[in-house]
Amino acid sequence: MGFENIKGIIFDFGFTLYYFKNATVEKYLDCYEQGLTRCSQKLAEMDILNNRSEERRFRSKFNKKRMKSFQLSRKTSEEYPTTDLFREVGDEMRLYISDEEYSQIATLYHSCEEEEWIPYKNTADTLQRLAKLDLNLAVLSNHPHHITIENMLKSHGLTKYFDVIITSASFGKRKPHPAIFKHTLKKMGFGEDEASHILMVGDEYADIMGAHRMGLQKIFFQRTFEFPFEKEIPLDNYEKIKEITEILNYLLVNNGDPGGI
Repeated sequence: MGFENIKGIIFDFGFTLYYFKNATVEKYLDCYEQGLTRCSQKLAEMDILNNRSEERRFRSKFNKKRMKSFQLSRKTSEEYPTTDLFREVGDEMRLYISDEEYSQIATLYHSCEEEEWIPYKNTADTLQRLAKLDLNLAVLSNHPHHITIENMLKSHGLTKYFDVIITSASFGKRKPHPAIFKHTLKKMGFGEDEASHILMVGDEYADIMGAHRMGLQKIFFQRTFEFPFEKEIPLDNYEKIKEITEILNYLLVNNGDPGGI
């Protein structure tokens, strides 16, 4: 099967364009703990946190808020940006931190994560070949800190391939909420009536079901790593790939002939 008259492709970020090195849930959580320790140490260096007790209190408050926000976001599709969570902690502890410093702290929190996510070996080549087809390309990621996604794309020279980079942090809703898909289509320059000409490529329920509800075409990336509490996709009208270059096999242009890529 191929997709005819595709005008644009929306990519999920994690486990679609990039993978997390030696992924385990434990490593993932440890990465966040390392990032939070970097944040509290930085605030101590800035004389904002004055002792170890304050540092521990700061980390404890943040972790509680992060866990609560994670649980709520799964139920409601609301996003709780990392910057906002740090601001809530700062307000409760009556810390004097500027908006710019909150953003910097949030970036530092995700810095360990930035070091672990790397592109699949064929990501850059596939994007380069897709760019030759004059397709509108976008990234749509459920991530609580927009700058982190931009940083990871920039650090590997991939930003140039994307017309649009959307995150739940920048929009306020998470996939599969229809509003973030509508927003992405609009930013790509497409109307909702063109949804059937847009392809969504992602690795989980939120990607495929969100795309399905909007009438987008769908490709499911079958990653090897499984998250706990994953939802099953109650559909069968989508394609599956195990390697990103396989996307090229599904794109039909020039009256059904594979594009010269």
